Parts: sequence; C-alpha cells; structure tokens
Amino acid sequence: MVCHEIMMHMESTFFSFPSSFCIMLLLAVFCYSNQPVIQLRLAGEKKKHYEGRVEVFYNGEWGTVCDDDFSIYAAQVVCRELGFTGAESWLPSAKYGKGEGRIWLDNVHCTGSEKSLAHCESNGFGVSDCKHSEDVSVVCSSKRIPGFKFIRNQANSQEGLTVQVEEVRIRATYSHRKRIPITEGFLEVKDGGKWRQICNEDWNQMNSRVICGMQGFPGEKRFNTRPYKLLASRRKKNYWGFSINCTGNEADLSDCKLGREIEKKGNSTCGKGMPVVVSCVPGRVFAPSVSIGFRKAYRVEQPLVRLRGGAMIGEGRVEVLKNGEWGTVCDDNWNIRTATVVCRELGFGSAKEALTGARMGQGIGPVHMNEVECSGFEKSLTECYFNPNSLGCSHEEDAAVKCNVPAMGFHNRLRLSGGRNPYEGRVEVLGERNGSLVWGTVCSDSWGTMEAMVVCRQLGLGFASNAFQETWYWQGDSSADAVVMSGVRCSGTELTLEQCLHHGKHVVCPKGGGRFAAGVSCTMTAPDLVLNAQVVEQTTYLEDRPMYALQCAHEERCLSGSADKADPSSYRRLLRFSSQIHNNGQSDFRPRASPQSWVWHDCHRHYHSMEVFTHYDLMSLNGTKVAEGHKASFCLEDTYCDEGIQKRYECANFGAQGITVGCWDTYRHDIDCQWIDITDVKPGDYILQVVINPNHEVAESDYTNNIMKCRSRYDGHRMWTYNCHTGKRDLFTLCIKDEIFFSKKK
Repeated sequence: MVCHEIMMHMESTFFSFPSSFCIMLLLAVFCYSNQPVIQLRLAGEKKKHYEGRVEVFYNGEWGTVCDDDFSIYAAQVVCRELGFTGAESWLPSAKYGKGEGRIWLDNVHCTGSEKSLAHCESNGFGVSDCKHSEDVSVVCSSKRIPGFKFIRNQANSQEGLTVQVEEVRIRATYSHRKRIPITEGFLEVKDGGKWRQICNEDWNQMNSRVICGMQGFPGEKRFNTRPYKLLASRRKKNYWGFSINCTGNEADLSDCKLGREIEKKGNSTCGKGMPVVVSCVPGRVFAPSVSIGFRKAYRVEQPLVRLRGGAMIGEGRVEVLKNGEWGTVCDDNWNIRTATVVCRELGFGSAKEALTGARMGQGIGPVHMNEVECSGFEKSLTECYFNPNSLGCSHEEDAAVKCNVPAMGFHNRLRLSGGRNPYEGRVEVLGERNGSLVWGTVCSDSWGTMEAMVVCRQLGLGFASNAFQETWYWQGDSSADAVVMSGVRCSGTELTLEQCLHHGKHVVCPKGGGRFAAGVSCTMTAPDLVLNAQVVEQTTYLEDRPMYALQCAHEERCLSGSADKADPSSYRRLLRFSSQIHNNGQSDFRPRASPQSWVWHDCHRHYHSMEVFTHYDLMSLNGTKVAEGHKASFCLEDTYCDEGIQKRYECANFGAQGITVGCWDTYRHDIDCQWIDITDVKPGDYILQVVINPNHEVAESDYTNNIMKCRSRYDGHRMWTYNCHTGKRDLFTLCIKDEIFFSKKK
C-alpha cells in the first residue's frame, strides 16, 4: 500500500520538484525490491488445466484471494505470472470450490501492467474480512508465453508448488524418429525458452502416466533402459533443476507438485541417475497396424462409452450404453479428472477440457449417469461412482470432453489452396509421382459430403459445410494441377483421406483436375437432425385411398411400382405416420441448394429444396426391402421451437427454408407422400425404417441418429408398430423386445 502511495506521489511531484522525484525514485526502487515474493497456482474442481481458484503461496503457507474489487486486469496479472499469455475471464464466489487456510489478499486493485499480484494495491497480506465462499478464480488463455522463465521462491518451502513449464515433449532417438506417433524417448521440458531433461532419481510410474496422457496416449509401459543409458552417456545434458511428484490422476503436468531441488554437481544435476525416458502405449486407433495373424484372433468388444457430435477426433458428447440403450451423462460435478477417465478408456490421452451445458449438442434417450465422481484410475466411466437417485437432469446439461490425441502429422499431407479463408479451398494432397512426393489435386468424380468431412477433420478444421466438384473460382498452385488421387470413397469415420477407398497408382479421372478438382469448405459447428421415434409409433395407421385421389403423389413417385399399371378406380393401401424432426446440433440445418436452383412441382404447387429429404422403408426381418417411400423437402421450416428460441424459417411466400437449432419440423400424417405404399405387402413381421438426409447431402455432426427403426406386424387388415427407437440397434435386441411386447398383448 505504501509503495503504491509513493508511486502516486512521484507522478504529482515530477515537474515541480525534480530533486524530490529522485528521492522518491530511490524509495520506489527500495520498496519494490523488498516486495514479498509469492508463488501462484490454480486449484479446485477444474475443467481445464489453465483455469481454477487462485491460490497464493506466502510466508510458507497456501491461501486464497478474495473476489472483492477483483477485475480482469488482476486476472491478466495472475495469468501472466503463471506463464500464460493472458486471461479470458475471472469468476467470483468460489466457482471452483472453497479453498482452505488464510485469505491472503483482499480488495486487490491492479492496472494490468504489474509483474506480480504482490505488486498490486491491496489491504496487505493477511488483512481480509472475506470468507472462502468469496474465493476468486480465473480462466487463462491456453497459450504459454514463449521463453517465459518461471521464478520460484527458493527462500520458502517448495511444498505445494505446482510444476510450471512452457512445453513438454517426448524426444525420440534417431532410430525412432520416423515412427508416427512418437511413443518413446527422452522427456524434455521447455523452461525459459530452453529444452531441458529431467533427472530420473525421483521419477516414478505415476509421473510417466501423466506425461503419456498429455501426449495423447492412454497409458505407460516398461522399456529397455540399456540403449538409453548408452545414449545418455554420449550426449551433452542440460538438466531442469527439480524433481516432479504426480499422483497419476492429473490431466496435465501443471497439476503435479514440484519436487525437491536436484543438487548440482558441476555441469550435471543428476549425479546418481540419467535423463528420464518415457514409453507410452498408443490407443487402438493410433497404434501401428497389427499383423494379419493377430488380426484374425482379435475380437472387438462392444464399447460401453462413446463420443458423439464432436468436430475433431477425440472430442464429443459422452454417451453410455446401459441395458442395450445409449444415453447421456449429466454435467453435475463433471470435472477434468472424470473426463480423463473417459478419454483414456476410449484410447486417447488425458482430457484437455471437460465441457458442460451440452456444448457438443444435446443427446437423445435417457440420462444414464448423474453426479459422477471418479478417482482417476478407473478403467471405464461405468466403474465410477454416480448418484442413481438423482433426477431432473435434462439434455441441456449433457456432459462432453475434449481429449489429448497423439501428434500424427496428418495435416502435413493435405492442404486447401485458393480459398478466401483458411477454412475453404481446392483439396491438394501430397502424393507419389515418378518416385517422388509432389502436391496434386483430387479427382472430383463421386466427391461428396463424406469425403469432405474426412478432409476437414484431417486438417483440424471441424465439419464439412460443402463439398465442391468444380473449383475453377479457386486458383491454387499451378504446379499442383495434376490429379494424384482418384476414385475416393469414404465412410466418414476415416482419420485421413488416404485411409478412404481410392485408386492405386493408376489414377483414373475422365474430367481431369484443374477446374474440376475436388474442393471443400469447413466449419466448426454443424446441425444434427433427430427423428422423434415416439411420434412415429403413436401416429401409425393404415388408409385405403383410391388411385384417382393420388395423381400428384403418383407423379412425384411416392407410390410403389405396381401403381403404374393400376386401374384408376382401384385403391392403394398406405401406411401413414407423422414425423417430427428436431435439430439437436450447434448450427441451423439449411438445404445445400440455393433458392434459385430449387425445383418447382406444379401438381403440388410447391418447391423442393432437397429432392430426397427422407427415405421410408418396410423391410423383412432379414433386411430385404419389401416396400418403400420417400419424402422431398417441399417445406423445411420451424414448426415449433423449444422455449426461448425464436423461429427463423417459414416457407410461406417463397421464404427461407431450414430448421433452427432447438426447433423441429413436423410433417403430419395427412400430407401427401407421408407414407409407405404397402398394397403388395403380404401379412407378416417387418421392420419400419425411416432415414433422414439419406444421401448425406447436408453435413451433420452425427449421422448415426438419422436412422429410426420400429418393429411392425401386419395381419392383412391392421398394422401394429412398436419398439420404435432412434440409432442403430441389433436385430437380436429387436426380436427379444418383440416377444416381450406380444406376450404382454396375450
């Protein structure tokens, strides 16, 4: 406080009393040189490693900071003192839980330019009238300050200090550097802009587990130390001066405790040991392919946990399988430790972030788990404690994760060229030609949304918003005009374009490259359409309708093939039902075609913005199609919206078509073509299947929930429809439920 008053007085006396200013300057230098040296850390129930409750180490004791008068300027000082480039926000009222011990600082006033929180104006250390319910927290930028040197308080006990370094890496030996991903090598940390090794005197398996998690690997493993001892004896070493103490359940090294200072002996700081070596186990997705002999014996187990709706590999909404049904997890108590259990279970590393509030879109079905608490060492999320009696959690609270994934270098073999921004352009791949690697284009024959989705994911640009078969308006590198890849067909789950089916060395592309090369535009958000299965089940019925009343539907090919030869006075038997389609995603669902290219249908007097919006199929139990129907999007609009959401799309007067996030479009059962023509179907047991956006014409964050299936029994007069569900489910489960349903009927 006194130092702050001296500085204020200096400003007022600078011009009037130069000699006084010199005296005040000396006092200021003395004052700041005697400022208490503190250490900071971020603690509490965190969802990212760069956020948390602000804790101060002073006078040998950890304490907290009160939120009174705290500001974003103070948060900037805290984050920079911790080695981050800046602060994103600050939060009052113990948002990351109540701290313990002293409340060291209260009524903190910072200008934002201070080097340390100790330099900011305050009541003084230990002077506070606050409670721990007022502990302040900050959210820092994830980026570290390049070349930042962490100043540690050597005068006080190091107990409780966390590890603070700029970067962490596993440096492979020369014989392993060509392997991708790098799973083994010397551990190095960057501090003060220099890479340094760590002495292995106090190193343990739990420390390696945390490092592997940060590098995108689910676990650590043993390794042969002999070659590393030999290499270490020949290399020049530059050791970091401390040991590290991790419990093993930390998501990041910055959450581990700083260990003892390593005694320096000449140029070496590791007299009894050698540099730390870490060896990690890659997840199944990133592991080198196993030999054919092992693959035959390998049995893929049914996963109990999955991620859905994420833009990148290793992120998404967390879903759990219970009693044969997928459901979501509520975000109550959701933290980075629990998120890390999910990430490791799925073959990724530790969690970068634990997301709440349905940040990856809302799921469907039940909420299976609430108030989940994990120790961090569970093999599966299903082993963690949760409250089975906690009710009232909606899908607005669905939990999600972002996981650390290995550095695979996928983006180095692919690029977008000529676009107006980094998210669009002509797709250019690094391919082999005449024995050397050259950049070239991709043939656009059969190029579509699924292929574009793989490109965007490989480049880390999210989802595809469009797939282009002509790119003449994007002038790429002329030296890369030649086609080096053709016949590309992707399922959408591949990590790279090379993993998709494509022609080998013999490229076949009738159109050639240049203006006909494949292109994409990418986006970080996408819609997600889900059909309400319950509405279909509740509205299904049969109607016999005369052919003369079905003229327009016949013109639009909404009847079965036998209708072409049917007598005008005959009847068609129609299986009718309503469909309610909800947009659970993070952006609006819009037709790919612009209004200028919509097709006008004179008979029904409406436009089709998508020629095929849904497929309706009736199939036998072995999957053979016995009857079909389809629905064009003659009117995509917001019929109803969730509370608080405004309708944006209305078809009247050639208006904009689409479905807003949080709204649904309803096609009533009495609308033309909202049926399957079952005139020629024999009595029996069937599966009713509805598929939305079947041609993947519009990109979505999750296509697995576009399919709805029901069991149906037809006796020649009536149709029973039951056990309707969204998403894929095996036939065995359907048949078991079928028997239960009809046993109840009896």
